[in-house]
Amino acid sequence: MHTADWLVLAAYLLATVGIGMLLGRKVKNSADLFAAGGASPWWASGLSAFMTMFSANTFVVWGGMAYEHGIVAIMVNLCYGVAALLAGYTVAGKWKQLGIRTPAEFVERRFGKGALHFYTWSMMIYRLVGAAGALYAIATLTVAVTTGGDTAVSVQGMPSELVSAILIFAAVVILYTMVGGLWAVLMTDVIQFIVLNVAVIFVVAMILFDIGGLGGFVAQAPEGFLSLTSGGYTWFFLFGWVAIHYFMIGAEFAFVQRYLCVPTPRDARRGTVLFGVMYLFSPFIWLLPPLLWRVQSPIPEGATDDMILALKEEAYIKSCKNVLPIGMVGLMMAAMFSATASMISSQLNVFSSVLTNDIYRPLRRHITDKNLLFAGRGFTLLLGSLIAAIALCIPRLGGAERVIISITEMMVVPLLAPILIGLLSKKVSASALWLTGGICIPLGLALQFQLITPPADSALGQWLFAQSRTFVGVVLPMTIVLIAHFRARGIDARWQNIESLQALETQAAAKQPGKADTTPAKIIGWMMITLGASMLCLLPVNPGQRTVILLFSLLIAAIGLAVLTAAKLQRSKNETP
Repeated sequence: MHTADWLVLAAYLLATVGIGMLLGRKVKNSADLFAAGGASPWWASGLSAFMTMFSANTFVVWGGMAYEHGIVAIMVNLCYGVAALLAGYTVAGKWKQLGIRTPAEFVERRFGKGALHFYTWSMMIYRLVGAAGALYAIATLTVAVTTGGDTAVSVQGMPSELVSAILIFAAVVILYTMVGGLWAVLMTDVIQFIVLNVAVIFVVAMILFDIGGLGGFVAQAPEGFLSLTSGGYTWFFLFGWVAIHYFMIGAEFAFVQRYLCVPTPRDARRGTVLFGVMYLFSPFIWLLPPLLWRVQSPIPEGATDDMILALKEEAYIKSCKNVLPIGMVGLMMAAMFSATASMISSQLNVFSSVLTNDIYRPLRRHITDKNLLFAGRGFTLLLGSLIAAIALCIPRLGGAERVIISITEMMVVPLLAPILIGLLSKKVSASALWLTGGICIPLGLALQFQLITPPADSALGQWLFAQSRTFVGVVLPMTIVLIAHFRARGIDARWQNIESLQALETQAAAKQPGKADTTPAKIIGWMMITLGASMLCLLPVNPGQRTVILLFSLLIAAIGLAVLTAAKLQRSKNETP
């Protein structure tokens, strides 16, 4: 990368930490640290949830799929939008109506202490390993780019540059999450969303100009590249993908936290619907660079699997480097880091919240909120350090982390289906949770380790076996929970715990309706204006692309001005009796 790219990346990281420090002033207690005091604007909650789905793997995995298989990569990502819309209309508002401090509190009240520990530790292991993998991926990609490569394959072992990148990136995420809490997570997510999508829009526009527009892409696309399903990604798979992410978005702690941090149930619904709507069209934008790169840099005839893997991994970053001016490559790398940071910071904050409020707090009879705040920040530091340690160990695992992640992917619906159905149904009891986990997770492990093999002499049997992961991971747990619901003879005894809490929340909301805080929006607005003005510094080193940089700068500043205007209107609305 050019010196200007390094300066842009460094400035972005410092600004991210600065936002966390600035928002740390709003964190007075554990409710501020973990729930933004219930005063987050609905749009910040929705965009933060959108960014929580991102990581470096978004560019490496989905970008690689787009480069190799084509439009089907967009179809897979559109499933997130469908799932988010379903969650928004069915469960987002219900979570806010409960009056709980954390999603783990619901699990304990609804299913008992044993279910709380089972769910918390299972999901924590899954998410921490996934976060470590994402941290390792963005650090490896950064080292590859800065040393002249374009793919993680070019980085072998654990060189000192990779160790430094992992530690620096981890330190940035830990620091702003620990100090600024959920406020910092939400606001940095919004900024990351804006920068990422504006940068990708410019990349797409410049690539399309080079290849003769969308018509040129369609004419040059390989056969089958524009098919909606291909490469083993069938309609049955897409159905399963929607179902998996409906349960994930509807019940996983990180997303439920977004429903709890806004003032009202209506805000929870609006934020989740925004998340869904954005995912119904944004994949067409940010997956276009690797799609278009396939036309610019086709897979050679007779390419080996290793060659194809390298081409897939480097597709996104090469497509960007090919057209972006000096300095904006650094901004693109910052956007990729930001996507990863969003996912990691969300997991840090939500599991620190669970450890603080649902595990540590009950152990201390007399504890002040100041001590809870201190404990929450301590758990954030501890979990962040653990993620960095796992990331540093990934090369020594010999690829075992991929096995672990693939196993835990099969655990999502078995773990989350009882929670989500338990929110909607008064009949489902804790036995449904234990039955679902006890049947589906062992079967998933058996499939993962190939203890179950397909019949060799039956075409139908082989097809069924090919769909077995979706069946065991989605269809079977949903079936078990629904059977538990319909066979139950009456209302589960623990549902009374939820009803009493819900009644208290309704009374509190009637006495003092919540209002969104406008201060974070002002911080975002001025940050975007500053970023837009700063990009003008790249004009001297890009004499041939000054128009592009000027347009980028003006667009970013205009977005910042729009955010400030919206914040002013919201403040006036809040002040109106």
